[in-house]
Amino acid sequence: MLPTVPSTIRRRSLLAGLAALPVAPALVRAEQAPVLYFSAIPDDDDTRLTERFDRVAAYLSQTLGVEVRYVPVKSYAAAVTAFRNDQVQLAWFGGLSGVQARLLVPGSRAIAQGAEDAAFVTYFIANTATGLTEGPDFPKAAEGLSFTFGAQTSTSGRLMPEFHIRQQTGRASEAFFSNVGFSGDHGQTLRLVASGAWQVGALNYSVYEQAVTEGAPEIQTARVIWKTPPYPDYNWTIRGDVEERWGAGFIDKVQAALTGMTDAELLASFPRTGFIPADNALYAPIEETARQLDLIGE
Repeated sequence: MLPTVPSTIRRRSLLAGLAALPVAPALVRAEQAPVLYFSAIPDDDDTRLTERFDRVAAYLSQTLGVEVRYVPVKSYAAAVTAFRNDQVQLAWFGGLSGVQARLLVPGSRAIAQGAEDAAFVTYFIANTATGLTEGPDFPKAAEGLSFTFGAQTSTSGRLMPEFHIRQQTGRASEAFFSNVGFSGDHGQTLRLVASGAWQVGALNYSVYEQAVTEGAPEIQTARVIWKTPPYPDYNWTIRGDVEERWGAGFIDKVQAALTGMTDAELLASFPRTGFIPADNALYAPIEETARQLDLIGE
């Protein structure tokens, strides 16, 4: 009679045998294919953001051949923090938040911007009850009225408006207006000025123009009174270490996917007519302005 082999030995032998078998390529790919996470500054309400960026995730997944997921955040600072902590590897930033993120993550790169972002502008708007109307010069008649920015670290909703207020009046916003606040996002700025909760505000021009296109009721009581000179703004920024995970040339592939986005419905949700290549040097004026206003350190 053959000796009985203990069950523990049999199990070890079976596991050893399985370990020696070739692993299915599909299983290897699944294990070695990390998810590319991206986020975006919350410059509009959550529903609109999720709608537009879930579609972007689907497009990028198909184009890049890797799984891409959108991660919503609650604030501009949270978007920068998620990028710094590698919770997201790609992000749609404003000019200032992109500069902040790239300073925190050496090697990260701005790779694309909207065709309109090379010459972005901020609209100053006023409730019609103020009697202010649009003109080519900064509206100095708004002195002493209440004023709201958007988010505290928004390029178009805070940084550039503050810069121009100081340049045109020689005073900080708190000294020129009677009361200054922060709405949190551009859409909210439009609603608050339209309602009369704030008399004057500054917002991303594309949000106002989108409201005009949609026939939003707010445009009846919140009118444009001044447009800033153009400046560089929104950008797609990617971490430099992504090629350690997805291979050499991956950054170029992501850039090509973004600049190759042609679906009109997808682009309209930004809204942009298309994306063009960008680089860090384009945003040097934003960084310089932010340092002048003490919004980023030396």
